[in-house]
Amino acid sequence: MYKLVNYTKLYLSAAGLLLFLSSCQQDTTEPQDMLENGLDQQIEEQLIELSPTNDLAFFRLPESDDYLRIPQDPNNRLTPEKVALGQLLYHETGIARNPREAQGGGTYSCASCHFASAGFQAGRHQGIGEGGSGFGLNGEGRDREMAYNILNIDVQPIRSPTTLNSAYQIAMLWNGQFGARGVNLGTEYAWTPGTPKAVNELGFHGLESQAIAGLSVHRQLEDTSNVSDLADYKEMFDMAFPDWPEADRYSRVPAGLALAAYERTLLANEAPFQRWLRGDKDAMSMLEKEGALVFFGKGQCANCHTGAALSSMEFHALGLGNLPDCPEEVFLTPADAVENLGRGGFTNRPEDMYKFKVPQLYNLKDSPFYGHGATLRSVREVIEYKNAAQPQNPEVPASQLAEDFVPLNLTEEEITALTAFIEDALHDPNLQRYVPDNLPTGLCFPNADDNSMEDLGCQ
Repeated sequence: MYKLVNYTKLYLSAAGLLLFLSSCQQDTTEPQDMLENGLDQQIEEQLIELSPTNDLAFFRLPESDDYLRIPQDPNNRLTPEKVALGQLLYHETGIARNPREAQGGGTYSCASCHFASAGFQAGRHQGIGEGGSGFGLNGEGRDREMAYNILNIDVQPIRSPTTLNSAYQIAMLWNGQFGARGVNLGTEYAWTPGTPKAVNELGFHGLESQAIAGLSVHRQLEDTSNVSDLADYKEMFDMAFPDWPEADRYSRVPAGLALAAYERTLLANEAPFQRWLRGDKDAMSMLEKEGALVFFGKGQCANCHTGAALSSMEFHALGLGNLPDCPEEVFLTPADAVENLGRGGFTNRPEDMYKFKVPQLYNLKDSPFYGHGATLRSVREVIEYKNAAQPQNPEVPASQLAEDFVPLNLTEEEITALTAFIEDALHDPNLQRYVPDNLPTGLCFPNADDNSMEDLGCQ
């Protein structure tokens, strides 16, 4: 009996311990769920308040084949045939047919400076098209081809902007100079004849105008060249542009329209924040949700970064440095380049000087160069810069700085959470779905110079 009583006590004690542990587990689990649900509700309330449509749909990116919902130029309606053609042309090194030096023929593409694994940006501070050599792991290994005359290499005096989520921009480039509609109505005086800006006279939106101009600027397809002799492309142009006269069908303008059609489908719609918007409340971590609250609340990020791409067609001066301020070597970029004036360098209006277009915010960590001059090198550094509101560039007058460029007084914890939201919740991990397996020509891409082919493992 004695032993029975002791075992009974032992059993009751053990049962009590289990009950206690179970209770502890419930006490720690339930508040966690409640906290997450509370965060979800707060974020939803923030988004609905910020949305002009009073719902979450304002912030959702469409599926890449949902052509009815993707913003587009009414003069360049999306079709599967255009998109398929544009995907190949975007990566096709074989259309580099008019290089400055013969050795550069067939060695570069649009994707040389805008490839998927870099978030459709360049993988270095200054993109290099023709005259570049190598690729490295993610574009960081690309450099000038030493056998090239330095004056003939193809670089831009400003950081290569992404083509990701560009369907939500009616005017393209940091200064918005491409596009005949929206913010560019009234800038006709700046569409200088004989320059790439004159392509705006065709009347297209920014993506279409930039693509058409880019093919000429980068000597891929100029006015007198076409792709009708390249493998399989003639048939694809016939399918994409059946109503075009055959004499014009295989040239720069329809090629540019196909490129723009493809670029409009480059949407980061598999990012955790996008999945969360579609109802998967576990898609974002607790830290990312806390960062979302900062982004749409105290951080005031949504004052400029809004809508499905978290961008806007506004131009602001934040006093950032220019490309020559980078520690790395910069090519063919004078300190007084007109591009450093931002929107003002295009419009020549005093009120536009030093103002640059608000960029989209998805997949930023894929290419660690930020600002028009690539002078910031991490998402956290960008947030800290905006939090402190101390301009880098002494040439930017204080009167030009954005009204919202003021200290935000974010704590270190808030900066950490906001960094997690932008870096991870806004990161689509599967942009490779937009890349073709191979090209009709069989050539290497995004580059096909000898060193790139070795780096990329091309045959």
